[in-house]
Amino acid sequence: MEQQLKELAFDFFNVDAIKFGEFVTKVGLTTPVYVDLRVLIAHPKIMQKLSRALWELSKNSSSKVTQICGVPYTALPIATIISIESNIPMLIRRKEAKGYGTKKLIEGQFKPGEHCVIIEDIITSGSSILETVNDLQNEGLKVTEALIVVDREQGGRQHLEDHGIKVKSLFTLRKIIEYLVEAEHIDRNILEKVSNYLKNSQAPLKVNNQDTQVERLKMDFVTRARLAKNPLAKKLLFLMDRKQTTLCLAADLTDAEKILELAELAGPHIAVLKIHVDIIVNFTSDFVTRLQELSKKYNFLIMEDRKFGDIGHTVSLQYRNGIYKIAEWADIVTAHSVSGKGVIEGLKHGLNDLTEIRGVFLVAEMSSEGALKNGNYISQTISMTTDISLVSGVVCQSNIFSDPGLIQLTPGVKLSKSGDDLGQRYNTPEDVVNSGADLAVVGRGITEATEKLAAVMEYKKQLWDAYEKRISKE
Repeated sequence: MEQQLKELAFDFFNVDAIKFGEFVTKVGLTTPVYVDLRVLIAHPKIMQKLSRALWELSKNSSSKVTQICGVPYTALPIATIISIESNIPMLIRRKEAKGYGTKKLIEGQFKPGEHCVIIEDIITSGSSILETVNDLQNEGLKVTEALIVVDREQGGRQHLEDHGIKVKSLFTLRKIIEYLVEAEHIDRNILEKVSNYLKNSQAPLKVNNQDTQVERLKMDFVTRARLAKNPLAKKLLFLMDRKQTTLCLAADLTDAEKILELAELAGPHIAVLKIHVDIIVNFTSDFVTRLQELSKKYNFLIMEDRKFGDIGHTVSLQYRNGIYKIAEWADIVTAHSVSGKGVIEGLKHGLNDLTEIRGVFLVAEMSSEGALKNGNYISQTISMTTDISLVSGVVCQSNIFSDPGLIQLTPGVKLSKSGDDLGQRYNTPEDVVNSGADLAVVGRGITEATEKLAAVMEYKKQLWDAYEKRISKE
């Protein structure tokens, strides 16, 4: 393999795929050496040799690869050759979703749960790979490994490994230079210049021109509360830190008295009590009054999981009027983004003349099996979170946004992985926290428990322990 790599390095040099001088990389850093593998499309024999050598790195992988995805655009021909020669299907991740036809972001045929390996030519910060990984994971694919031609040794490998992506590379930048010096293709002083450059030039990680998701997960709630621009998000982050709980109790019960009994029992230990008011068979205004009193007594917030999703005018009426008058008592509501920004405008309008702090969580992903979603829908939902006057967070199953002032609410939590007969999927407290959850929704794991208070305390402890472990990681 060593001799094969040397020959590839010489091939790169001979076809001018390695340049020396002064260049600017994609992440904006000035560099004395530039690797441009795009020129290899004019040299099919070298491309084939490179693709075969890169695929050798996939041997001894921990999971069986069933899909291949090349990062646009330089890695696409490499991934194509590997796909053809290995007879493994290939996926193409678009830079942006089509605005017509199927409107797909990921092209190909696949099933959720399949293992996909990433193919990339150069890694500097790792940003391009992470963007691709996020889009693939949003479609339910598992991505744990990336095969790289050249690691520029500027932080990309560490950034990816922080996100759980194992990196295997044919070359480091320094190793290519060493091969070229050894063959007397270049002077040794170039090696010294490049080595000094790499010591003092690490690449910042940027995904979609925002701070990275991993930085959000490493921050504690107090720090994030100070960065939050939405008043309700700020209040909730401080509340979770003060009570040392990230538990959102889903009291999805049909009897008002049982909801109040549960709120009395669990109130001291939860951050949010979530209900579905339209399933309560004995709803009265007195129920709302008593629930608000418990909320103040035990310092938790009330969430009405209404999942608004109509046009703005209708949403405004649903929020403020009717027999429930949700806007008057619910600290938080949930909303689908399917109707666009009109749903937020409708909620805003429903708050006219009300002075209480209110917030909305936009639903990007659900915990039910087979939920209809795609990368474009999710990215469009995240784009709506910029309305900081009302949006407090996102309901999702994975770490899909980076703003530390927003809160990730993740439903479907039980002490062990399981599911029900109606398509609900459950993950463990540690799993959801490591996947980005700040606030975790627990329902039947508590409401159907024989000892409900003991269940509340156990979920509270496991979730908080996982959060502390997450922010303590170096």
